[in-house]
Amino acid sequence: MKAICFYFQIHQPFRLKRYRFFDIGNDHYYYDDFANDDIITRIAHRSYIPAAEALLRMIEQTGGKFRCALSITGTALEQCEQYVPEFIDLLKKLADTGKVEFLAETYAHSLSSLIDPEEFTMQVRAHDDKIYELFGQRPKVLRNTELIYCDEMAPMIYEMGYKGCITEGAKHILGWKSPNYVYSAASCPKLKLLLKNDKLSDDISFRFSNPEWDAYPLTADKYIDWIASTPAEEQVINLFMSLETFGELQPRESGIFQFLEALPRFAAERGIDFWTPSEVVSKCKAVDSLSVLHPISWADEARDTSAWLGNKLQNEAFNKLYSVAERVRLCSDRRLKQDWQYLQGSDHFFYMSTKHMNDGAVHAMFSPYETPFQAFTNYMNVLA
Repeated sequence: MKAICFYFQIHQPFRLKRYRFFDIGNDHYYYDDFANDDIITRIAHRSYIPAAEALLRMIEQTGGKFRCALSITGTALEQCEQYVPEFIDLLKKLADTGKVEFLAETYAHSLSSLIDPEEFTMQVRAHDDKIYELFGQRPKVLRNTELIYCDEMAPMIYEMGYKGCITEGAKHILGWKSPNYVYSAASCPKLKLLLKNDKLSDDISFRFSNPEWDAYPLTADKYIDWIASTPAEEQVINLFMSLETFGELQPRESGIFQFLEALPRFAAERGIDFWTPSEVVSKCKAVDSLSVLHPISWADEARDTSAWLGNKLQNEAFNKLYSVAERVRLCSDRRLKQDWQYLQGSDHFFYMSTKHMNDGAVHAMFSPYETPFQAFTNYMNVLA
């Protein structure tokens, strides 16, 4: 039996307003509320809401055979509650079907797992509590920020009570191995690893509406044929992507929603199931252990952490941020703690990237700043 494991990511950071050197110590409000409201409202109406409605229909039309997972950062949930509460209602409907699993992650989409285990644990706990409060589920599988993972993290993740962890099927880690199996962590054999199938995920996320692509146009039956033609013994195809793929990265006019909704019909014809990550963890045995000595992620060509920590600006900001961790944890000012948490969002470091070529274009597309140096200066002023 072959299965597809779909997981969709939803994240929005709290974007910072322009904060000058002269504001330090005088102005204690750091956020661009207009941009935050504008961006999440636009994306929710173009992407999140129609995509969630499509998922609901897919579950109803297949009698619950279609299943998937969602991971939503705490900062995205807070903005949805504030600006698009109707989307939270839709997520509750999805939760009520019993066919949608909510995954654990860091509350603020932070890089804390790379530097501060105590902060990482606290943020994941806070996120779990938020998911439970809104959707009545306790996450069983973890997806760390940007799918960041390495051997060092595995025992910590398992000790926190998670049976599985989702990460990138990075070529330099897998070598000749296939991502379409369940692996165990080399440093903690009881923790199972689910690896993203890079090519098949990106065919939907990035190539779907590209007329230059040799497989264009991509139809649901053609796509399911590709999955069905993978070697018979391969257990699970992990398709991990941002929910913004539907309606935002790939516009509605491209037919992306029709493509998504047609998948279960063709999958059923080929005898392919849909499983949630925790179903994969419980049904599949690990075929081998996987060792990841240096942190991997799903970002940029390198699939490492250089998208956020690849230059001096990023490292200076990162080290400065976490140098005050102990002091923030000791204080009792709720607002200060919240600001510090929001400042941990990986996006702030992403905007400081000085990469070129394809990676550089991606960083520039998401950044509200004209230059990486401007992103760094603004961030350091707020931090100060």
